[in-house]
Amino acid sequence: MADQPQGRSRVSTINDVAAKAGVSVATVSRALRGLDRVSAATRERVIRVAEELEYVASPTATSLASGRTRVVGVIAPFLTRWFFVTLVSAIEKTLRQHGHHVLLLDLEADTFDERLTLTPDLLWKRVDGLIALNLPIHPEELELIDRLDLPLVAIGTPIPGRRCVRIDDAGAMHTATEHLISLGHTEIGYVGAVPSNAAHIQTPQERLRAFHQSMAQAGLPVRRDWVLGSDWTAEAAASDAERLLRSAHRPTAVVAASDEIAIGVQAAARRLGLRLPEDLSIIGIDDYVLSEVLGITTVRQDVSAQGARAAQILLSTLGIGASEDEREGEVLMPTQLVIRESCAAPS
Repeated sequence: MADQPQGRSRVSTINDVAAKAGVSVATVSRALRGLDRVSAATRERVIRVAEELEYVASPTATSLASGRTRVVGVIAPFLTRWFFVTLVSAIEKTLRQHGHHVLLLDLEADTFDERLTLTPDLLWKRVDGLIALNLPIHPEELELIDRLDLPLVAIGTPIPGRRCVRIDDAGAMHTATEHLISLGHTEIGYVGAVPSNAAHIQTPQERLRAFHQSMAQAGLPVRRDWVLGSDWTAEAAASDAERLLRSAHRPTAVVAASDEIAIGVQAAARRLGLRLPEDLSIIGIDDYVLSEVLGITTVRQDVSAQGARAAQILLSTLGIGASEDEREGEVLMPTQLVIRESCAAPS
């Protein structure tokens, strides 16, 4: 056999590690995977030898040996929206710290009010667990997940019998609406209503209900033609809001169901020559990445923290990382009013 090219060494195998450490291949495998039945001294010796030999375990072989893929499926209704991208990034970073990674399961369909369905081929032997991003899971999908014995953690939209990390959407909307009312606004519009069959229904519907409740509690009417539907993008909101702001009798303030919608409303207002906040006040929810730059008053939620917490909970159910209190079904993350330039008292 020809000699190895100068400057290149043979790739070390698990057999090399076992031979140099003086243990069996099975012991090396258990030691490097952190399993029991290996003494602390043996584990330390195996790890030291593996580092010396620059041995890297095959992910495929490790998966076959352990029955674990070290992959977590992240189910999302959209992957092009800031909220979901931010969640996925935080989940991936948290999982990576424990040798796990993300498999993206994008269920986006052709229209805003539809989504694709989870199927066995998406899940079977591909993931160790699932994190659902702000979407309801259908009963037949839950049956599939249970049949495959996959732990599931939800973010945003609760799923019966599963752990959930979310904010109080109704509370956030009460904070936003009451801020405008406290400034003296009585004629307030709303942008962000969605069809009842939208792919992620709970957040839009909770926020709209809370808007109506806050207005009613203040004794203020809500004009039906001032409540606009939206697909929750800035582009659509800009188009939808323009006809509202062109009307002879327009609101003095608008509550946007999200900051991206607020940015669209802001663009429509400026296109029509309206001054912010002198002619129109706008408030959103989320603290989107551009909200500070654009001066949007908002109710902030820490999206990255929600993704990280959900990943930690899932890892805990897999026996990895710090243990979580299994009795705690729901984790409510805090929100905070952030006042910027887009709101003022009505002229």
